[in-house]
Amino acid sequence: MSGILIIAEHINGALRDITGELAGAASSLKDKLGGPVSVAVLGAGDAELTGTANFLGVDEVINVNVGSEHFDAATYEEAAFAIGEKLRPQVILIGHTVGGMAYAPALAARLGSGFASDVLALDVIDGELVTTRGAYGNKVNLETAFPGKGVVVMTLRGATFEVPEGKGTAQITTQDIDYSTLDRKSTHVEYNIPPQTGVDLSKAEFILSVGRGVQDEENLPRFNELADKLGAVFGCSRPIVDAGWLPKSHQVGQSGKVASNCSIYLALGISGAVHHQFGMKHVDTIIAINTDTEAPIFNVATYGASIDLFEFADALEQILD
Repeated sequence: MSGILIIAEHINGALRDITGELAGAASSLKDKLGGPVSVAVLGAGDAELTGTANFLGVDEVINVNVGSEHFDAATYEEAAFAIGEKLRPQVILIGHTVGGMAYAPALAARLGSGFASDVLALDVIDGELVTTRGAYGNKVNLETAFPGKGVVVMTLRGATFEVPEGKGTAQITTQDIDYSTLDRKSTHVEYNIPPQTGVDLSKAEFILSVGRGVQDEENLPRFNELADKLGAVFGCSRPIVDAGWLPKSHQVGQSGKVASNCSIYLALGISGAVHHQFGMKHVDTIIAINTDTEAPIFNVATYGASIDLFEFADALEQILD
Protein backbone atom coordinates (compact mmCIF):
# COMPACT_ATOMS: atom_id res chain seq x y z
CA MET A 1 0.00 0.00 0.00
CA SER A 2 1.28 3.44 -0.90
CA GLY A 3 0.12 6.84 -1.98
CA ILE A 4 -2.52 9.31 -0.83
CA LEU A 5 -6.15 9.55 -1.93
CA ILE A 6 -8.09 12.81 -1.55
CA ILE A 7 -11.88 12.90 -1.76
CA ALA A 8 -12.72 16.32 -3.21
CA GLU A 9 -15.53 18.44 -1.82
CA HIS A 10 -17.53 20.82 -3.98
CA ILE A 11 -20.79 22.75 -4.03
CA ASN A 12 -22.70 24.62 -6.75
CA GLY A 13 -20.18 23.59 -9.39
CA ALA A 14 -17.07 24.84 -7.56
CA LEU A 15 -14.48 23.13 -5.40
CA ARG A 16 -14.59 24.13 -1.75
CA ASP A 17 -11.45 25.58 -0.19
CA ILE A 18 -10.93 22.46 1.90
CA THR A 19 -10.07 20.45 -1.24
CA GLY A 20 -7.04 22.60 -1.96
CA GLU A 21 -6.05 22.39 1.70
CA LEU A 22 -6.20 18.58 1.52
CA ALA A 23 -3.90 18.76 -1.52
CA GLY A 24 -1.49 20.90 0.50
CA ALA A 25 -1.50 18.40 3.34
CA ALA A 26 -0.87 15.58 0.87
CA SER A 27 2.08 17.44 -0.63
CA SER A 28 3.69 17.71 2.81
CA LEU A 29 3.48 13.92 3.19
CA LYS A 30 4.22 12.80 -0.36
CA ASP A 31 8.00 12.63 -0.14
CA LYS A 32 7.94 11.01 3.29
CA LEU A 33 5.39 8.30 2.47
CA GLY A 34 6.06 7.74 -1.21
CA GLY A 35 3.53 6.87 -3.86
CA PRO A 36 1.22 9.07 -5.94
CA VAL A 37 -1.34 11.64 -4.81
CA SER A 38 -4.78 11.07 -6.33
CA VAL A 39 -7.86 13.31 -6.12
CA ALA A 40 -11.29 11.76 -6.66
CA VAL A 41 -13.96 14.21 -7.84
CA LEU A 42 -17.44 12.74 -7.35
CA GLY A 43 -20.14 14.50 -9.33
CA ALA A 44 -21.99 14.66 -12.61
CA GLY A 45 -18.90 14.18 -14.78
CA ASP A 46 -18.12 17.91 -15.08
CA ALA A 47 -14.75 18.09 -16.85
CA GLU A 48 -14.21 21.72 -15.84
CA LEU A 49 -14.72 20.88 -12.16
CA THR A 50 -12.33 17.95 -12.47
CA GLY A 51 -9.72 20.24 -14.02
CA THR A 52 -9.80 22.64 -11.07
CA ALA A 53 -8.73 19.75 -8.80
CA ASN A 54 -5.41 19.54 -10.66
CA PHE A 55 -3.33 21.11 -7.89
CA LEU A 56 0.45 21.23 -7.89
CA GLY A 57 1.77 17.94 -6.56
CA VAL A 58 -1.26 15.90 -7.59
CA ASP A 59 -0.43 12.96 -9.87
CA GLU A 60 -3.93 11.82 -10.84
CA VAL A 61 -7.41 13.36 -10.86
CA ILE A 62 -10.15 10.74 -11.02
CA ASN A 63 -13.46 11.83 -12.53
CA VAL A 64 -16.18 9.73 -10.91
CA ASN A 65 -19.64 10.24 -12.39
CA VAL A 66 -22.14 9.51 -9.62
CA GLY A 67 -25.06 10.93 -11.59
CA SER A 68 -25.48 14.09 -9.54
CA GLU A 69 -23.49 17.18 -8.67
CA HIS A 70 -24.97 17.19 -5.15
CA PHE A 71 -23.53 15.52 -2.07
CA ASP A 72 -24.99 12.28 -0.76
CA ALA A 73 -23.28 10.55 2.18
CA ALA A 74 -24.12 7.00 1.09
CA THR A 75 -22.93 7.62 -2.46
CA TYR A 76 -19.67 9.19 -1.31
CA GLU A 77 -19.06 6.32 1.09
CA GLU A 78 -19.65 3.73 -1.63
CA ALA A 79 -17.48 5.52 -4.19
CA ALA A 80 -14.64 6.21 -1.75
CA PHE A 81 -14.73 2.57 -0.63
CA ALA A 82 -14.54 1.29 -4.21
CA ILE A 83 -11.68 3.65 -5.12
CA GLY A 84 -9.88 2.86 -1.87
CA GLU A 85 -10.15 -0.87 -2.53
CA LYS A 86 -8.76 -0.40 -6.04
CA LEU A 87 -5.89 1.99 -5.28
CA ARG A 88 -5.06 0.72 -1.77
CA PRO A 89 -3.57 4.06 -0.68
CA GLN A 90 -1.79 4.43 2.62
CA VAL A 91 -3.78 7.54 3.50
CA ILE A 92 -7.27 8.78 2.56
CA LEU A 93 -7.84 12.48 3.24
CA ILE A 94 -11.33 13.96 3.70
CA GLY A 95 -12.37 17.40 4.91
CA HIS A 96 -13.53 17.74 8.51
CA THR A 97 -16.78 19.27 7.34
CA VAL A 98 -20.45 18.46 7.76
CA GLY A 99 -20.25 16.37 4.58
CA GLY A 100 -16.94 14.70 5.39
CA MET A 101 -18.03 13.68 8.87
CA ALA A 102 -21.18 12.12 7.41
CA TYR A 103 -19.30 9.31 5.68
CA ALA A 104 -15.62 9.21 6.75
CA PRO A 105 -16.12 7.06 9.91
CA ALA A 106 -18.26 4.55 8.00
CA LEU A 107 -15.64 4.41 5.24
CA ALA A 108 -12.90 3.69 7.78
CA ALA A 109 -15.00 0.93 9.36
CA ARG A 110 -15.61 -0.75 6.00
CA LEU A 111 -11.93 -0.60 5.07
CA GLY A 112 -10.82 -1.78 8.52
CA SER A 113 -8.48 1.18 8.56
CA GLY A 114 -7.09 3.52 11.16
CA PHE A 115 -9.12 6.68 11.70
CA ALA A 116 -8.54 10.19 13.06
CA SER A 117 -10.85 13.20 12.90
CA ASP A 118 -10.27 16.96 13.04
CA VAL A 119 -6.56 16.51 12.34
CA LEU A 120 -4.56 19.73 12.57
CA ALA A 121 -1.03 18.44 11.84
CA LEU A 122 0.57 15.49 10.04
CA ASP A 123 4.04 13.97 10.11
CA VAL A 124 5.95 10.78 9.44
CA ILE A 125 8.20 9.70 12.32
CA ASP A 126 10.48 6.69 11.91
CA GLY A 127 8.45 5.67 8.90
CA GLU A 128 5.14 5.79 10.78
CA LEU A 129 2.31 8.21 10.09
CA VAL A 130 1.51 10.41 13.10
CA THR A 131 -1.47 12.76 13.36
CA THR A 132 -2.10 15.61 15.80
CA ARG A 133 -5.55 16.61 17.02
CA GLY A 134 -7.06 18.35 20.03
CA ALA A 135 -8.04 16.38 23.14
CA TYR A 136 -9.59 17.02 26.57
CA GLY A 137 -11.66 19.92 25.33
CA ASN A 138 -8.74 21.03 23.15
CA LYS A 139 -6.62 21.74 26.22
CA VAL A 140 -3.86 19.48 24.90
CA ASN A 141 -2.67 18.26 21.51
CA LEU A 142 -2.81 14.50 21.09
CA GLU A 143 -0.46 12.63 18.76
CA THR A 144 -1.80 9.37 17.36
CA ALA A 145 -0.03 6.61 15.44
CA PHE A 146 -1.62 3.63 13.66
CA PRO A 147 0.58 0.55 14.07
CA GLY A 148 -0.53 -2.41 12.02
CA LYS A 149 -2.93 -0.37 9.88
CA GLY A 150 -2.17 -0.50 6.17
CA VAL A 151 -4.47 2.43 5.45
CA VAL A 152 -5.57 5.42 7.54
CA VAL A 153 -8.69 7.51 6.89
CA MET A 154 -8.64 10.98 8.39
CA THR A 155 -10.62 14.21 8.30
CA LEU A 156 -8.53 17.38 8.28
CA ARG A 157 -9.43 20.65 9.97
CA GLY A 158 -10.18 23.49 7.56
CA ALA A 159 -8.09 26.67 7.27
CA THR A 160 -5.09 24.76 8.66
CA PHE A 161 -3.06 23.49 5.69
CA GLU A 162 -1.76 25.72 2.90
CA VAL A 163 -3.14 25.33 -0.61
CA PRO A 164 -0.42 24.51 -3.19
CA GLU A 165 0.45 27.42 -5.44
CA GLY A 166 0.26 26.82 -9.15
CA LYS A 167 -1.34 24.30 -11.48
CA GLY A 168 -0.39 20.65 -11.49
CA THR A 169 0.27 18.24 -14.36
CA ALA A 170 -1.93 15.40 -13.16
CA GLN A 171 -3.28 12.69 -15.42
CA ILE A 172 -7.07 12.89 -15.76
CA THR A 173 -8.80 9.50 -15.58
CA THR A 174 -12.33 8.23 -15.15
CA GLN A 175 -13.75 5.47 -13.01
CA ASP A 176 -17.17 3.86 -12.98
CA ILE A 177 -18.72 2.77 -9.70
CA ASP A 178 -21.40 0.11 -9.30
CA TYR A 179 -24.23 1.50 -7.18
CA SER A 180 -26.70 -1.30 -7.87
CA THR A 181 -26.64 -2.51 -4.27
CA LEU A 182 -27.00 0.98 -2.79
CA ASP A 183 -30.50 1.38 -1.38
CA ARG A 184 -30.21 4.39 0.89
CA LYS A 185 -29.43 7.32 -1.39
CA SER A 186 -30.94 10.70 -0.67
CA THR A 187 -32.37 13.11 -3.23
CA HIS A 188 -31.32 16.74 -3.35
CA VAL A 189 -34.28 19.10 -3.33
CA GLU A 190 -32.90 22.62 -2.96
CA TYR A 191 -30.44 24.85 -1.13
CA ASN A 192 -31.85 27.14 1.52
CA ILE A 193 -29.63 30.19 1.38
CA PRO A 194 -29.55 32.12 4.67
CA PRO A 195 -30.71 35.74 4.49
CA GLN A 196 -28.02 38.29 3.73
CA THR A 197 -27.00 40.42 6.73
CA GLY A 198 -24.09 42.38 5.32
CA VAL A 199 -21.68 40.44 7.56
CA ASP A 200 -18.97 38.40 5.82
CA LEU A 201 -16.67 36.93 8.45
CA SER A 202 -14.69 34.98 5.84
CA LYS A 203 -13.37 38.25 4.36
CA ALA A 204 -12.90 40.21 7.59
CA GLU A 205 -9.34 41.14 8.57
CA PHE A 206 -10.26 42.07 12.15
CA ILE A 207 -13.00 40.30 14.14
CA LEU A 208 -14.31 41.06 17.61
CA SER A 209 -16.30 38.08 18.89
CA VAL A 210 -18.30 37.60 22.07
CA GLY A 211 -19.37 34.44 23.87
CA ARG A 212 -21.27 33.35 26.96
CA GLY A 213 -19.39 35.88 29.06
CA VAL A 214 -21.49 38.68 27.55
CA GLN A 215 -24.24 37.37 29.89
CA ASP A 216 -27.31 39.01 28.37
CA GLU A 217 -28.69 39.92 24.96
CA GLU A 218 -29.09 43.52 26.11
CA ASN A 219 -25.29 43.81 26.33
CA LEU A 220 -24.72 42.98 22.66
CA PRO A 221 -25.28 46.49 21.22
CA ARG A 222 -22.46 47.81 23.40
CA PHE A 223 -19.98 45.30 21.98
CA ASN A 224 -21.27 45.76 18.46
CA GLU A 225 -20.58 49.48 18.85
CA LEU A 226 -17.15 48.71 20.28
CA ALA A 227 -16.39 46.59 17.23
CA ASP A 228 -17.40 49.49 14.97
CA LYS A 229 -15.11 51.87 16.84
CA LEU A 230 -12.20 49.45 16.46
CA GLY A 231 -12.92 48.87 12.77
CA ALA A 232 -13.73 45.22 13.44
CA VAL A 233 -16.49 42.92 12.22
CA PHE A 234 -18.77 41.73 15.01
CA GLY A 235 -18.77 37.95 15.53
CA CYS A 236 -19.82 35.46 18.18
CA SER A 237 -19.61 31.87 19.36
CA ARG A 238 -22.33 29.28 18.85
CA PRO A 239 -24.19 29.74 22.19
CA ILE A 240 -25.05 33.32 21.19
CA VAL A 241 -26.63 32.12 17.94
CA ASP A 242 -28.35 29.17 19.63
CA ALA A 243 -29.92 31.62 22.07
CA GLY A 244 -31.28 33.61 19.13
CA TRP A 245 -29.36 36.74 20.08
CA LEU A 246 -27.50 37.10 16.75
CA PRO A 247 -28.02 35.65 13.23
CA LYS A 248 -25.90 32.66 12.21
CA SER A 249 -23.94 34.84 9.79
CA HIS A 250 -22.11 36.24 12.86
CA GLN A 251 -21.03 32.81 14.13
CA VAL A 252 -17.38 31.77 13.99
CA GLY A 253 -16.66 28.06 14.21
CA GLN A 254 -17.20 24.66 12.71
CA SER A 255 -20.93 25.12 12.19
CA GLY A 256 -20.48 28.83 11.41
CA LYS A 257 -17.84 30.66 9.39
CA VAL A 258 -14.08 30.28 9.18
CA ALA A 259 -12.16 33.52 9.71
CA SER A 260 -10.07 32.69 6.67
CA ASN A 261 -8.84 36.24 5.94
CA CYS A 262 -8.53 37.42 9.54
CA SER A 263 -5.22 38.67 10.97
CA ILE A 264 -6.51 39.85 14.39
CA TYR A 265 -9.14 38.00 16.41
CA LEU A 266 -10.40 39.50 19.68
CA ALA A 267 -12.31 36.91 21.74
CA LEU A 268 -14.32 38.32 24.64
CA GLY A 269 -15.85 35.87 27.08
CA ILE A 270 -15.36 32.88 24.77
CA SER A 271 -14.20 29.61 26.33
CA GLY A 272 -12.73 28.38 23.05
CA ALA A 273 -14.19 24.91 22.60
CA VAL A 274 -12.75 22.90 19.72
CA HIS A 275 -15.73 23.72 17.48
CA HIS A 276 -15.07 27.44 17.87
CA GLN A 277 -11.32 27.04 17.39
CA PHE A 278 -12.05 25.37 14.07
CA GLY A 279 -12.99 28.79 12.73
CA MET A 280 -10.20 30.93 14.21
CA LYS A 281 -7.25 28.92 15.57
CA HIS A 282 -5.17 29.68 12.47
CA VAL A 283 -5.36 33.48 12.91
CA ASP A 284 -1.94 35.11 13.36
CA THR A 285 -2.90 37.28 16.35
CA ILE A 286 -5.52 36.03 18.82
CA ILE A 287 -6.34 38.16 21.87
CA ALA A 288 -8.40 36.35 24.53
CA ILE A 289 -10.24 37.95 27.45
CA ASN A 290 -11.75 35.46 29.91
CA THR A 291 -11.98 35.22 33.70
CA ASP A 292 -11.46 31.43 33.52
CA THR A 293 -7.71 30.87 33.49
CA GLU A 294 -8.27 27.26 32.36
CA ALA A 295 -10.34 28.23 29.32
CA PRO A 296 -9.12 26.39 26.16
CA ILE A 297 -8.98 29.71 24.29
CA PHE A 298 -5.74 30.52 26.13
CA ASN A 299 -4.05 27.50 24.53
CA VAL A 300 -4.26 29.16 21.12
CA ALA A 301 -4.16 32.84 22.12
CA THR A 302 -1.22 35.05 21.20
CA TYR A 303 -2.11 37.39 24.06
CA GLY A 304 -4.56 36.87 26.89
CA ALA A 305 -5.85 38.44 30.06
CA SER A 306 -7.91 36.87 32.83
CA ILE A 307 -10.07 39.89 33.54
CA ASP A 308 -13.76 40.77 33.36
CA LEU A 309 -14.72 41.52 29.76
CA PHE A 310 -16.87 44.48 30.84
CA GLU A 311 -13.88 46.06 32.62
CA PHE A 312 -11.86 45.44 29.47
CA ALA A 313 -14.57 47.12 27.38
CA ASP A 314 -14.63 50.08 29.81
CA ALA A 315 -10.90 50.59 29.33
CA LEU A 316 -11.11 50.36 25.54
CA GLU A 317 -14.03 52.78 25.37
CA GLN A 318 -12.15 55.36 27.47
CA ILE A 319 -9.24 55.18 25.04
CA LEU A 320 -11.44 55.38 21.94
CA ASP A 321 -13.80 58.15 23.13
